[in-house]
Amino acid sequence: METLRIGLPALLVILLYLGAINVLGAWLGRGQKNAGDYFLGSHAMPWWAVMASIVATETSALTFLSVPGDAYKSGYAFLQITFGYLLGRIAVSFILLPGYFRGELSTAYALLERRFGTAVRRFASTLFMITRVMAAGVRLAVPAIPIALILGVPVWVAILVLATGTAVYTYLGGIKAVIWIDVIQVVIYLSGAALALGFLLHEIPGGLARVLAAGAERGVLDFRWDLSSPYTFWAGVIGGTFLAMASHGADQLIVQRLLACKGLGDARRALVGSGFVIILQFALFLTIGIALFLYFGGKTFGTSDEIFPEYIVHHLPTAVSAYLVAGIFSAAMCSESSALNSLASALANDIVGPVFGKELLEGQRGLWLGRLLTLVWTVVLALLAVGFSRMGQGEPAVQVALGLASVTAGGLLGAFLLGLFVDRARQRDVLLAVSLSALVMFTLWLGGRGFFDFPLARRISWPWYSMIGCGITLAVGWASSRIRRAPTAAA
Repeated sequence: METLRIGLPALLVILLYLGAINVLGAWLGRGQKNAGDYFLGSHAMPWWAVMASIVATETSALTFLSVPGDAYKSGYAFLQITFGYLLGRIAVSFILLPGYFRGELSTAYALLERRFGTAVRRFASTLFMITRVMAAGVRLAVPAIPIALILGVPVWVAILVLATGTAVYTYLGGIKAVIWIDVIQVVIYLSGAALALGFLLHEIPGGLARVLAAGAERGVLDFRWDLSSPYTFWAGVIGGTFLAMASHGADQLIVQRLLACKGLGDARRALVGSGFVIILQFALFLTIGIALFLYFGGKTFGTSDEIFPEYIVHHLPTAVSAYLVAGIFSAAMCSESSALNSLASALANDIVGPVFGKELLEGQRGLWLGRLLTLVWTVVLALLAVGFSRMGQGEPAVQVALGLASVTAGGLLGAFLLGLFVDRARQRDVLLAVSLSALVMFTLWLGGRGFFDFPLARRISWPWYSMIGCGITLAVGWASSRIRRAPTAAA
């Protein structure tokens, strides 16, 4: 593997950065007394910090590396889905968020338990954990590629470095450390991206005006009704709305941050505000991709995910490359720390505590349980990332991760909507509906990637997955509730 001789001073700066982040995490975690402190920050986090953490959590190194590569091929087309991201957040803030702030909830799925019973909570949480750890494994594998180039080590070693560096401050500081360090890391990776764009614009005749013109030439809005294309206006606005509703209203990864806010009003500000920031952020990374297309003259690469790392590693001054690598570290650590903490929270509060005794979640015992489960998920995540890094992948990694997360996200959203709008729905209806939805969507996902011959699957792109999964859950749950003779008490 070709390496970048980044130099000892730059390497020391990166090591100092990683050390400082973990020391800060330990300092932020001081005074924690129980699982509530570790997983929810005592419901005392300011809304603007939570907003930054939401942006960091859903961004990951995939946005930093994969979205510019996607734009290299498709221009600003990806921007269309961000319109739906904003609409979905607005819908969640008024439809689902109020329920989360009635009483004391530890996870998103505790709300389902209130309506349908314990079995639904455990089942929903288990689905979340399975798909979340798979998607997080993809998110961990991608940034390991340029980091391996810089360190001159195998990709699996780079994965280990990233996983370990993230696990330490997550283990010590819990959600409070995760959120505050996310704020710092958002600044680092966005400033790094802006710096890279600045160098690109300096090298391209005509600068920003030429880049924007090139983007406009390739089109921004596509009003075709084509389910097979992920980049149409309708896929963005309709599919993106359902995807955002599912990922931000029925997914513990984001809901956990919202529950850390001081109240409903702050949670709404954080959630809707993050939608506007995401639009601006995607515009930045897509502009980088179009600039890379002009810089390289449309050169063909093995995969689109190689393009931005190639520029970072071989076409920037060493010191700037080092800062961009810190940005990659930051983006990767943001999403992985969030995944680790939310996975540990779901496993502790939805499975371990209810099954083995809620006294495990009390006092220092709950704190140490949270830390132990953080380490367990770190090992699982790292192993999955190593496995993914060895698989050939022609599709941009950002699409793989979003598609994976969408396999069950729509079904889980449908479960929440059944609870709100179908009075007759009971536990058995929801379990049947979500199970069938997950089975159909996983089959669709596998078929769309050629694991077996399924022509229909290849004609449906990933932005529609959440809407289809949600629709299946609602239809099956409603039909099942109508078949029963009478709306008896929850099973």
